[in-house]
Amino acid sequence: MAKNRSSIKDEEKYEDLRDEGMSKEKAARIANAQANPDQKPSQKGGKQPPYEEWTKDELMDRAREIGIDGRSKMDKDELISALRNH
Repeated sequence: MAKNRSSIKDEEKYEDLRDEGMSKEKAARIANAQANPDQKPSQKGGKQPPYEEWTKDELMDRAREIGIDGRSKMDKDELISALRNH
């Protein structure tokens, strides 16, 4: 396991997620959310329609919110992929 990452609350979960190919940021978010008893990450999803039902403008706005680089040159499918892999 990596050392000196005090912001990671569940190192084992973090490492498992990284081994699955998730980015450091995404793995940290998930590991920390699952380690926090006040959060219930498995109960939060499903409230938004799937990205395929969003307009390109809506996808672009969401990509801008989370800081996806190169979004202005992406088509709808590329935006969806970038958002899912962020």
